[in-house]
Amino acid sequence: MSRQYVRGMFAAAVAAALVGAVSGAAHARDIVALDKKYALGSIVVDTSERSLYYALGHGQAIRYRVAVGKPEFQWFGQTFVQRKRKNPGWWPTLRMRRLGYPRYVPPGPKNPLGVRALYLGWSAYRIHGTNAPRSIGRAASSGCIRMRNEDVADLYDRVHIGAPVYVVQ
Repeated sequence: MSRQYVRGMFAAAVAAALVGAVSGAAHARDIVALDKKYALGSIVVDTSERSLYYALGHGQAIRYRVAVGKPEFQWFGQTFVQRKRKNPGWWPTLRMRRLGYPRYVPPGPKNPLGVRALYLGWSAYRIHGTNAPRSIGRAASSGCIRMRNEDVADLYDRVHIGAPVYVVQ
């Protein structure tokens, strides 16, 4: 076997492993084209598509299905990942507490933030997991971006503090 053939086979195996790792679940994450203006490591949320894109560079991204804010709570613009938390606790906002939510929900199955949370720079909004996976693909939140727990865990491991986040329509 030639070295070129072996290198080609190795590259094909690595690509297959990457695609398999990204798209192994029934709700497969896809590698898709993304506008090249978004740098490697950027997060782009398209609220009309109900999709979050993690930029891989070279015009490619991993696409995740998400839930976005209800129309009255949607927001658009640019921010950044300020911090990341595994198994976060949840402190509902004053508006939510007026609606009957508790002051605090500890980590666990009743926590609406799920297993991971990415806190965004200038706001009380987050990208987080969910204990309501049926909401994915809908406008269902009070402004946060919800992901399936397995998807947010995957994104959490990829994204870095300071990563730019773009929310577009």
